[in-house]
Amino acid sequence: MTSLRLDFTDQVALVTGASGALGSVVARRLLDAGTRLVLPDRQPEKLRALFPEIDGGGVLAQASDVTDPDAVEALVQAAVERFGRIDMLCNVAGGFRGGPPVHQSDVATWDFLMDLNARAVFLVCRAVVPVMLRSGGGRIVNVASRGALAGDAGVAAYSASKAAVLRLTESLSAELKAQGIRVNAVLPGTIDTAANRTAMPGADTSRWVDPDALTDAILFLLSDAARAVHGAALPVYGLG
Repeated sequence: MTSLRLDFTDQVALVTGASGALGSVVARRLLDAGTRLVLPDRQPEKLRALFPEIDGGGVLAQASDVTDPDAVEALVQAAVERFGRIDMLCNVAGGFRGGPPVHQSDVATWDFLMDLNARAVFLVCRAVVPVMLRSGGGRIVNVASRGALAGDAGVAAYSASKAAVLRLTESLSAELKAQGIRVNAVLPGTIDTAANRTAMPGADTSRWVDPDALTDAILFLLSDAARAVHGAALPVYGLG
């Protein structure tokens, strides 16, 4: 298996969801490419096992709830104080919950998915963009979902929240592309994670998307190779 290899030496990236199955791969690959990292987590001790470099100064791990506007502002301020700028933003944090039909759904599930999948992207972008503008540019990649393109039974809240990520991406791109900030999204199909294997034990996992392959797509969008790509929603479906 080969992976895209890029050099991001001395650039600064903020990655949400870095303790998760996809976020940890994205953060590790960026770190290995020379990037300095800003990693928010409600439980930052989870990050220490994944990123021992935290103690070396190249990684800022901070207790932060990315659905809380004050916590996000404090996170970005800490990042600027440590590294001086933010060059890249990867909004990876997110979640999935299926459930009953809309008319039988509870408000708590709707709020949970809208907060984690959409509100967090809005809040982190809102805080990071001014930093990028001051430094003359940047790159943002948001993780949406194939489910953002169409609703289906039992996943209304999830699809709606990921559709919001897609619309945010398009609006941000339209607002910022002339000012040196590229904003794009990836649309994964089913990602091959331990949680998904447990939830779908009979599935053909060979058709799923490997997190490392999905990370290749994300790193491409962050790289200069994608310098002419603005407002894209890149499908990464594997064989599904």
